[in-house]
Amino acid sequence: MSSIQNRIKAFVKLGAFLSQFSNDKIEKVDAIEHNEIFFDGFLHQIKLAQEKNSWFTKDNILFSLESWSKALTENNLNSFAKDFYAQDIASKKVAIIMAGNIPLVGFHDFLSVLISGHSVLVKQSSNDQHLLPFLAKYLEFVEESFQGKITLTQEKLSDFDAVIATGSNNTARYFEYYFKGKPNIIRKNRNSVAVITGKETEDDFIKLSKDIFQYFGLGCRSVSKLYVPKGFNFDLFFTGLYVKKEIINNAKYANNYDYNKAVYLMSEFDLLENGFLMIKEDESYSSPIATIFYEYYENEVDLKIKLYQDKDKIQCIVAKDFIENEVGFGQTQHPALTDYADDVNTLAFLSTI
Repeated sequence: MSSIQNRIKAFVKLGAFLSQFSNDKIEKVDAIEHNEIFFDGFLHQIKLAQEKNSWFTKDNILFSLESWSKALTENNLNSFAKDFYAQDIASKKVAIIMAGNIPLVGFHDFLSVLISGHSVLVKQSSNDQHLLPFLAKYLEFVEESFQGKITLTQEKLSDFDAVIATGSNNTARYFEYYFKGKPNIIRKNRNSVAVITGKETEDDFIKLSKDIFQYFGLGCRSVSKLYVPKGFNFDLFFTGLYVKKEIINNAKYANNYDYNKAVYLMSEFDLLENGFLMIKEDESYSSPIATIFYEYYENEVDLKIKLYQDKDKIQCIVAKDFIENEVGFGQTQHPALTDYADDVNTLAFLSTI
């Protein structure tokens, strides 16, 4: 068996291991390899991740784990890594600087580096440091060729050949200067938008509530901005979103809601709100927690031009038969392995370093 097949097989086993952890149920399955060593330990790491970061609720962690378990299938991974079957790539050391906004947010980069045959040097965010090290141990256990190829550090990065770094627009400027001598992918802030045409049903808005509220809106694939036709009535929108009303019971979310509402009211901004979400007319893409910005449009062609001009600021466009490469309502948090962040093909980059 070729080494790429071994690497794929290891990630398939990891996907099977993760399939035991979902919001429907957490259930130990006898057939899963090495459960006697890893199952209880991973439950403990989930608990530690919750305690460390109150945005990482049990529901959000399990949603992430279930999403990855569905992605890490043999068919998906074979299709994802197909170009590496014919390549004999010299192994390099690739540094990854991970964000910490949602659970396992840097896992796609981690997967990409290892599946392509390189070694990985990971600098995790302090907000998300419990889950990945444990999953790395599982991979090393099921595939011995990964042993010695995975390094996690809190120290300053050194001795690497290429870098993938994710951060804010401010940290990106630092990354671009600091890593200018190395092959790199440097990712900045991006947000996702939804285009409303007025033809949507209540069910569409119920689905859109997932794109808005999953991970409390902290992901780059979370919808933070709406484009709505001039004169749009928000009643049906609020009706659809009402299914997520329980989100206000999260203390940290509620604190953000109260704070941002007070700021807006003191500033005398016009707001629409429903007790757990505010919507505010604003041209910006990045809205605060518990807030969605919206902007009116009069002409669909002009809006398409604007979205194209701003494509470097946008991760996903949620719409229904509006624009090429749109994402369906309720689907932003279910990317395929080939839905690369910032539309930069990580595997193609890794094949050239």
